[in-house]
Amino acid sequence: MIALFDLDGTLTDPKAGITRSIQYALERLSRPIQEGDELTWMIGPPLIAGFTKLLGGPAEVPDAVRFYRERYSDIGLFENEVYEDIPSLLLELQEKDVRLFVATSKLHVFARRILDHFDLSRFFVEIYGSELDNRNADKRDLIRHILDRERFDPTRAVMIGDREHDVIGARANDIATIGVTWGYGSRRELLDAGAACLVDEPRELEAPILTLTASTPPRAVTA
Repeated sequence: MIALFDLDGTLTDPKAGITRSIQYALERLSRPIQEGDELTWMIGPPLIAGFTKLLGGPAEVPDAVRFYRERYSDIGLFENEVYEDIPSLLLELQEKDVRLFVATSKLHVFARRILDHFDLSRFFVEIYGSELDNRNADKRDLIRHILDRERFDPTRAVMIGDREHDVIGARANDIATIGVTWGYGSRRELLDAGAACLVDEPRELEAPILTLTASTPPRAVTA
């Protein structure tokens, strides 16, 4: 049994750190600074794609990403909090022999620092994220990379995330998704993307994870 967890909006609430770092980048670019609540749509999708949309084109995106990371790497990544009941959920799954992984579009070096800081790394077999050159920022590529590395059967795995990108990435790799509603994607977004089910609270996640990862007899994964 395998469970892949998104990070932002699923395990932790990163709103303050991400939106303040976006505002910092906009200020450095001499762009109008939007309110934090107007920037939450950027939580989840790949950063380059988000800035391309926000800035109306790619010209200033490299500078925007650089400025964003300038603040985020020292301050923003810790302006964050773990959702209630997440540690107890992860412990219960671990005790039931579910192998847990993180699959995030965030830079894996940032993801690891966040999970170490909140003492969550101990629950995960491995933490997967994107690279500085934007490799694996797309969830389809990231999950394909995880499958190539870990060699598990996708029919015995489930993705847990709060945005359509989690669902789309998992479906492209024959993995079902549980959509969580405490993050930054809407119920409609998750259902339209093809989530197998929606869950409203972390403590309600265990049952569908165990059901979806055990619903199909295992098949061999060849090298």
